[in-house]
Amino acid sequence: MTNRGLYKQLEKLAARLDRIAEFTGRSIAWLTLGMVLITFAVVLLRYGLQTGSIALQESVTYLHAIVFMLGAAYTLKHDGHVRVDIFYQKASPRTRAWTNLLGTLLLLFPTCGFIFVSSLDYVASSWSIQESSRETGGLDGVFLLKTVIPVMAVLLLLQGTSLVLRSALVIAGSKAAMSGGSTMDKES
Repeated sequence: MTNRGLYKQLEKLAARLDRIAEFTGRSIAWLTLGMVLITFAVVLLRYGLQTGSIALQESVTYLHAIVFMLGAAYTLKHDGHVRVDIFYQKASPRTRAWTNLLGTLLLLFPTCGFIFVSSLDYVASSWSIQESSRETGGLDGVFLLKTVIPVMAVLLLLQGTSLVLRSALVIAGSKAAMSGGSTMDKES
């Protein structure tokens, strides 16, 4: 296989991984609308009808946690995580690629691996007792919410793999990677 053929295969793999983050991010973004509507209902119930619902209040927290955790890979794909942009923004695409490659391999992957491994017992324990809210009238299914933790780690690992592939392609001089799905290599 030629370099060009290999570059094309790696670019296709990165694009497939990007689609996972894109689909997940766009899908869970709708949960923010749910959060707004439920928050409106909570306020209406509390101040308009002098009543409340712990389940409704907890559902906003659940939705926020889901959006935050499952949206992390989408945010990574769109280069939305916090970084020191003073240097990164003015760097060449190749320097950005090296920064992304090393940051992903040395920081993102170990952190996601740690989160994944350390959360498994936590989630399994929650599933074993079918954990629910500690509040009377709260939501059942805390064990389902906790399951999102290792899922987040896997989604970030997948998107990190795409970032590593795209970075390696840029470093290797692939023109296709220069115009790929990440904003890493686009001039500001």
